[in-house]
Amino acid sequence: MSKGQDRSDFSKGSVSGAIVRLAVPMAFAQLVNVLYTVISKIYLGHLPGAMHLALSGVGVTLPIIFIIGSVSAFCGTGGGPLFAIARGKGDDEEAESIMGNCFTMLVGFGVIVTVLVMIFRTPLLFLFGASADTYEFAKEYLTFYSLGSIFVMITMGMNVFINAQGFGRVAMLTTVIGAVVNLVLEPIFIFALNMGVRGAALSTVAAQMCSAVWVLRFLIGKSILRIKLHRMRLASKRVRGILSLGLSGFIMMLTSSLSQILANVMLQRHGGDIYIGIMAVINALREVVSMPLFGMERGASPVVSYNYGAKLYDRVRAAIKFKVKLAVVYSVFATAVVMLIPGVLVGVFNSDPELIAAGVPALRIYYGLFVFMVLQMTSQNVFVGLGKTKHAIFFSLLRKVFLVAPLTILLPELGMGTYGVFVAEAVSQLVGGLACVGTMYFVVYRRLRPEACTA
Repeated sequence: MSKGQDRSDFSKGSVSGAIVRLAVPMAFAQLVNVLYTVISKIYLGHLPGAMHLALSGVGVTLPIIFIIGSVSAFCGTGGGPLFAIARGKGDDEEAESIMGNCFTMLVGFGVIVTVLVMIFRTPLLFLFGASADTYEFAKEYLTFYSLGSIFVMITMGMNVFINAQGFGRVAMLTTVIGAVVNLVLEPIFIFALNMGVRGAALSTVAAQMCSAVWVLRFLIGKSILRIKLHRMRLASKRVRGILSLGLSGFIMMLTSSLSQILANVMLQRHGGDIYIGIMAVINALREVVSMPLFGMERGASPVVSYNYGAKLYDRVRAAIKFKVKLAVVYSVFATAVVMLIPGVLVGVFNSDPELIAAGVPALRIYYGLFVFMVLQMTSQNVFVGLGKTKHAIFFSLLRKVFLVAPLTILLPELGMGTYGVFVAEAVSQLVGGLACVGTMYFVVYRRLRPEACTA
């Protein structure tokens, strides 16, 4: 067995060690990527002559960017666990076919999404909260971003197959390469070439193109299981399996987009452009705070799925227990930091005193119950990793559609104003998190025993 093949066999050695070995590179990659995101928001927040309007304009585009990401999640969150489960069963041919089908689907989805966004961008932006002052910033950013969306989707959707084979450092470099390219190009495009938000979008597209080339170069020529032409032909049963499981990730990101749309609309109605800017800051901070969690989940998912496919249920339980404990400890620490220095965190993105004053209480409300959101995220990833499609889809809908959406509409109208939007998120975190982790424990975790499970 080669070194690469030994590294990709998650049925041996320490479960926690395997997770850490994959999670650390991914967490580092997320750190670099988040660093780029934060710096990008800082650039936009300090764009000469734009005050907070450029930041708010780009914030309006976030729901559409979430939608683009949700389409790639169809293939990544659906194909990745099925790929790992097939490998755990020893069926490498099926694993390669799953990967090849995912690539074909991503290319097709990328073309369709680009065309639709270009056609409907104007009505979508006004629907999602753009004002007369922020529209041009939003339109300019979205136009150039959408032209490169196919590269975004290939990078997001196919990188999971690198990590699922145990090549955590290679998967890490996918993100690092894109982030570094972005960090270099963005100040040149935005300020030196005086391109403003258009420069921010173009640097993102260039970075994602570089990342996509890196991913494909590895998966075509260097990985253990590779993208092969004869494996790219779509098979209806395989596609249904990928889309069925991927539907949970798609719904998760799509419903995040829905909640962001409603939040922007209600914030615009009750507070104006400045509150759209505050929400953009909160979203940027969420990426910072969630960075280690994403790395941990991406490290744990292949280990959980592989051992589930191999029917090593004690190792599956050990992986779930380890990642939940780690997530809870981290989320408590992160919440404490946000509660202690909210003004400093908001001020990093924009120095407008009015934005900082309004942003501090909003930030504290939004992140006060962060630990419960983390419990839902880790529990829902267990459902996805084990192929539990119905559970994954239900909890994707529960928090954002059945809790956040109606509360976001109702609470501001009941006299809470803009803060009702942030309270809606906190309430949904509490209820959704408890329901999801409880179901995961009693319905899945406690039943993960050889005599009670079927692969």
